[in-house]
Amino acid sequence: MSGMSPEVLEKVDVLKNILEEMGSLVIGMSGGVDSVLLAYLASQVLGVRALAVTADSPSLPRRELAETVLLAEQFGFNHQLIQTAEVSDPRYSTNPVNRCYYCKNELFDHLDEIARKGNFRWVCYGENVDDQGDHRPGGIAAQEHKVRAPLKEAGLTKDDIRTLAQHFGLPVWNKPAMACLASRIPYGSMITEEKLGAVHAAERALSAEGFSQVRVRHHGSVARIEV
Repeated sequence: MSGMSPEVLEKVDVLKNILEEMGSLVIGMSGGVDSVLLAYLASQVLGVRALAVTADSPSLPRRELAETVLLAEQFGFNHQLIQTAEVSDPRYSTNPVNRCYYCKNELFDHLDEIARKGNFRWVCYGENVDDQGDHRPGGIAAQEHKVRAPLKEAGLTKDDIRTLAQHFGLPVWNKPAMACLASRIPYGSMITEEKLGAVHAAERALSAEGFSQVRVRHHGSVARIEV
């Protein structure tokens, strides 16, 4: 851990102590830097008593899914892939401003069941200190399900997390924030698998042209491209 500031080193020690105290846990691992770092350190501290779970659905780009599965294999995570069906829930598919609540509620329902069947003591996810001021309806679902956020409990910021991920050689250390494909559809406009597929195809085509970070916003017959 050479080169780390004393403050970050202290937070890592706090996090490891939290994970050890938790004993066993299921982690919702989306493939972003936060949840990947949490899965990595939990794996180091708890071994197979830490299970990283990635939820696959039509709102997840195929490339993101493939990269997450490959990363889990590369670092030897205890990893499980599940299917979620939030798109079939009209409370989600009608695309209200709290859409993310129903997505996370669906995810945590699955993780709770996995934890119960596997005798894991806790369910957790990758929320960090900097997430607290954002509009995050999914955080309400986390509170209702009593999901823990060890990174936040240890006081880790986004910058801390990226620094640590780079130190541990995690390839996602500088990965931009990747909101789900449903975020490309305006609130109040119905979310369908067809729309999600169209957005995905357009973003994949732009990525093939060399654009590393793109957003294709779906507006009926019109698309707005952000690069």
